[in-house]
Amino acid sequence: MNDLKIKGNWNETKGKLKQKYSQLTDDDLVFSEGKEDELLGRLQKKLGKAKEEIKSEIENL
Repeated sequence: MNDLKIKGNWNETKGKLKQKYSQLTDDDLVFSEGKEDELLGRLQKKLGKAKEEIKSEIENL
């Protein structure tokens, strides 16, 4: 699961996610190298979507 591919700048991706999902906060979108599962888990809990669905959405932004 640690093969999350983030295109470009994480700050850009974070901004796009916040635009799409207004309920997300900066704390929800904290990303650290090697902590992809933790990020996906927070987003899964907040958005009620499957990890694979969230992962795919992030990669396609």
